[in-house]
Amino acid sequence: MPDVHDRATRSRNMAAVRGKDTKPELTIRKGLHAAGLRYRLHVKNLPGKPDLAFPKHRAAVFVHGCFWHGHACALFTLPGTRAEFWQEKIDGNISRDESAATRLHELGWRVAVVWECALRGRDRLSLTDVLDELSLWIRSDAARLTIAGSGATTG
Repeated sequence: MPDVHDRATRSRNMAAVRGKDTKPELTIRKGLHAAGLRYRLHVKNLPGKPDLAFPKHRAAVFVHGCFWHGHACALFTLPGTRAEFWQEKIDGNISRDESAATRLHELGWRVAVVWECALRGRDRLSLTDVLDELSLWIRSDAARLTIAGSGATTG
């Protein structure tokens, strides 16, 4: 199916997509701050510039959009137009995400990923459950945490 916008309009729309301070990220930040956890934002000297960094706990949290980071959930659909371009773009994002997590672990940091589908969509979790799981993980010694629409996994 062809794009409903001309090239200039589509470019303007895509340029407006936020890379940080997204609604899901702000929701997580507000909830963790209310829980008494203090963090640094988008730390440039850490691999992947985590959305939230908790130096005291050596924990990094990424809040990933399901489309941009290629999550296999109901919120992700590969566009039919320029599918090869989008697949290459999303595969690059996935590769960078994995590389950043590996480098963070090598530096002694723990990594959590909160997927957008955990906060919105038909399979979303309650915000309280997401924040409780994330707060517990930050204060724990577990190396990894993933929170997605279907639930959380630690490792």
